[in-house]
Amino acid sequence: MNIIKTLLAATATLSISCAALVPQASAADPAPKVYADALKGKRIMLVPMAMGFDLAQGWTAILKREVAAFEGILETRDPNWSVEAGAQAITEAIASENKPDVLIVMSPDMNSYSKLMKRAQKAGIYVILIDNPANFKADAYIGSDWAELGRLEAEAVVKGCGPDSSKKIGLVQGDQVNATSLFQYAGIMEVLKKYPDFEVVAKPDSNWDATTSRNVTTTMLQQNPDICGIIDFWDGDATGAAAAIRDAGKQDEVFLVTTGGGEQTADCDRIADGTYGAVVMTELARETHNMVAIIKYLLQSGQQPGTSAPYIYTLLKATTKDNLRPDSCWDLKALQAEAGIE
Repeated sequence: MNIIKTLLAATATLSISCAALVPQASAADPAPKVYADALKGKRIMLVPMAMGFDLAQGWTAILKREVAAFEGILETRDPNWSVEAGAQAITEAIASENKPDVLIVMSPDMNSYSKLMKRAQKAGIYVILIDNPANFKADAYIGSDWAELGRLEAEAVVKGCGPDSSKKIGLVQGDQVNATSLFQYAGIMEVLKKYPDFEVVAKPDSNWDATTSRNVTTTMLQQNPDICGIIDFWDGDATGAAAAIRDAGKQDEVFLVTTGGGEQTADCDRIADGTYGAVVMTELARETHNMVAIIKYLLQSGQQPGTSAPYIYTLLKATTKDNLRPDSCWDLKALQAEAGIE
């Protein structure tokens, strides 16, 4: 027994001695420093079509919080729906001594900013297209698949009209140069081919203006008093179409479908009160966090701007009274309060 105890004690002593000779692994994780070195102080600039609407304000609120968290700098420019002002903002950003590291652009159409965005990439700036596609190889496109969005709108209006309706549909398009309008129209028409008894009786443009939408919808209803459904291509001007339907006393006869960013007062409240029959909504929070993830990746990647061109499509859903939930929409005031925006 004494021999066994002696052997055990000797073994323990030898184990301790050997352990002392083995260098201990460092407890410090190098990753946070790599992350901080890549992101700290980096400048992110957002150039939407305008700052005064819910999508741009929602993006800004989330971006402000996220960029501040990695000690970056977020700047915004407000073209206020002017293509010229947007082009000037991008031009000044490229020429600036403190040029942005990442430029997030909501393009007004397929071509207006394409050459400028290529110049930005040549100047070493990553360019992300948000929401609106363009004829340009961006470092990422983040936003809706607009053809799919149109398909969802078409299915919603067919269901909203029903089999016993007049099956006459009107479209209030945006314009003939914006990709969101062109692709949305293509998606709608693709689906309607499956329903040959449904007819598009009018398809005017609103130029994204609520007053114009109201006027063209009024004319549409006068010329086609038995119309059963209307698709207005954006909730920002669908308020005009809704007003025309209300003025004609046809709230219970015309099923109005539109698309929007899913803000509570702009979309869910209007679904709940019957103003809109269906809204195909973008998940704005997820879309913005996709933006943040791509920004973080690009700034750590070491790749040259223009190297890759991924598409990150945002989930889409046609929301109606039947599937409306308390969390179907987001609240702009709450997002802004969380980001410290008054």
